[in-house]
Amino acid sequence: MAGGRNVTIVTKFILLGFSDFPRVKVGLFAVFLGTYLLTVAWNLGLILLIRMDSYLHTPMYFFLSNLSFLDFCYVTSTTPKMLSDVFQKAKSISFMGCTMQYFFFSSLGLTECCLLAAMAYDRYAAICNPLLYTVIMSPTLCVHLVIGAYITGVFGSLIQLCALLQLNFCGPNVINHFFCDLPQLLVLSCSETFFLQVIKFVIAVIFGLISILVIMISYGYIIAAILKISSAEGRSKAFNTCTSHLAAVTFFFGSGLFVYMHPSSDNSLGYDKMASVFYTVVIPMLNPLIYSLRNKEIKEALKRCKKK
Repeated sequence: MAGGRNVTIVTKFILLGFSDFPRVKVGLFAVFLGTYLLTVAWNLGLILLIRMDSYLHTPMYFFLSNLSFLDFCYVTSTTPKMLSDVFQKAKSISFMGCTMQYFFFSSLGLTECCLLAAMAYDRYAAICNPLLYTVIMSPTLCVHLVIGAYITGVFGSLIQLCALLQLNFCGPNVINHFFCDLPQLLVLSCSETFFLQVIKFVIAVIFGLISILVIMISYGYIIAAILKISSAEGRSKAFNTCTSHLAAVTFFFGSGLFVYMHPSSDNSLGYDKMASVFYTVVIPMLNPLIYSLRNKEIKEALKRCKKK
């Protein structure tokens, strides 16, 4: 009872997923299952290769192995539930399960923002200060950067979770998405969500725009250093070490900022769902390919692994 009227507290949510396309649900299941299995295999395979090959025990591949681990956890936080819901009539998830799914998903996403910025700094040190690279990017600093990324990501997500748990959900309880994400939950809340909207925007600015700023400054110095290289082969080699990271940054931040930097509304949820498919399912699959296809050191490590 609240304010003289009955209020039903929501204890579970219904995830619509891709129920708008019932005729192609078998095809969607096959595509998403194949994508998930490839993502798991490629990311865990890359982690194993980096750990097995001593030539890859460098800061660049230390960060890359952590990125692969994040992508594995990232896609596992949403895709298995989505796959299990495809053929179920009642696609439900408990309130606590929903909030925890968002917490883990958000923590991993924010951590990846910080890690991509750290990887940009690593490329800056390698290209702009090659003689001091091993001194600048010491093992201790690399470990501290990765641990700092995880702690910061969890803390940023925890702030949002605490604010989310203060909201009331009185119904409806239908989420037009395939996982529990903050924009969809804000639309369903019967409480005033302005404070959490502000928190969401501030977190997006801190983690998204500041990370992008660090990346842009790093690449500004990198481009200036590359232009000073006299040989075309040297410039090409230096540029190739950065293209993979730039592609990963563009895909991840482009789709993420599209979802989290605009106000939530019923009209935008369909676009959010499509963008979410890209950065929760597609990008974790593409990252190991992006970093491996044009990487000679990875290819040589694979050859050594085959010989063993």
